[in-house]
Amino acid sequence: MASGARPKVTIVGAGMVGGATAQWLALRDYADIVLVDIVEGLPQGKALDLMQAGPVLGFDTNVIGSNGYDETAASDLVVITSGIARKPGMSRDDLLKTNMGIVRSVTQQVVAQSPNAVIVVVSNPLDAMCHVAFERAGFPRERVIGMAGVLDAARFRTFIALELGVSVKDVDALVLGGHGDTMVPLSRFSTVAGIPLPELLPVDRIAALEQRTANGGAEIVSLLKTGSAYTAPGASIGAMIDSILLDQNRVLPCSVLLRGEYGIDGLYVGVPVKLGVGGLREIVQLSLSDDEQAALRRSADAVRDLVEAMQRIDAAE
Repeated sequence: MASGARPKVTIVGAGMVGGATAQWLALRDYADIVLVDIVEGLPQGKALDLMQAGPVLGFDTNVIGSNGYDETAASDLVVITSGIARKPGMSRDDLLKTNMGIVRSVTQQVVAQSPNAVIVVVSNPLDAMCHVAFERAGFPRERVIGMAGVLDAARFRTFIALELGVSVKDVDALVLGGHGDTMVPLSRFSTVAGIPLPELLPVDRIAALEQRTANGGAEIVSLLKTGSAYTAPGASIGAMIDSILLDQNRVLPCSVLLRGEYGIDGLYVGVPVKLGVGGLREIVQLSLSDDEQAALRRSADAVRDLVEAMQRIDAAE
C-alpha cells in the first residue's frame, strides 16, 4: 500500500452479499472499493448508488464498478463471493463443479493483478472453495482465509441474547468446524458478561440454540424463498477486513488451512485465529473435551468428503 493511500479492497461478486459488504465497508470510510461482476452494469450501478449515499451518511469512500480486473490492480485485500446457489434438482457435485470453475477463474485473475493481497473466501461450499482458492493462488496459508465462523458465531450470539433477554453486546460465542450443519457451537466457551452459558441455561435449551445456529442459513433461505442471507454475512466479512487492514489482532473464528492443529492436517476448517496485517497471525488452540474433539473431527470429515469429491470431478475431466 502506498504511503498515505487508502487501502484498496476488491469485492468479486456484486450480488447481495458483495453489495452488503461494500456498504458496510464504505461506511467505515478508510478503504477504497472495487466491485467486480460479470453482469454488465450491475457493479457499476451498485457502485454509483453507494457513492451517492456518501454525502448523506458522511463518507468519502471511492467505489468503482467493473466487469474486468484491471481496476483491481494492487488490492490489499480481495473478497470472493462469486458462485451460484444450489438450485432444485442440482446435485452436490454439479454445484461443486460449477463453483470450482468460478472460484478458480476469479482467483487466477485477482492474483495476477494483486500478488500481495489477502484473499477472503465467502463462496459456497465455503471450506471446499477455500481449498480451490488456496491451490490456484499459490499464496501461503496466512493469506487465504474463509469467512464463516464470524457469521455462525453472530447467529449463536443472537439466539443466546434472545433466549436470555440480554444485550448481544454482552454475549460472546464460539463456533468451530466446517460451515454447514456439522458446525460445532462450543457452549462451554460461550459467555454472557463473562458467565459461562451452561450456568445460565439448561442443557436442552442450549442444545436447541446450537441446532438453530447450525441451521441458521437454511432458516433464512426458507423464509426468504428467493434468496439467502446477506446483511449479516456482509457485516461479518467487514469485521474480518477491519481486523486485517487495521491490524486489530482480533481473535475471530475463521476457516484456515490446518497443519496438525487440533489434530487435523491438510484441511480448511473453522477455528479461532488472530487476524492482523498480512492475514492469519496465529491459530488459537483450545483444550477440547473428548466430545468436542469428536464433533470437530466429524465436521472436518464432512469437509474432507467435499475435497475428495472435487478431486474426483477433476480426475473425470
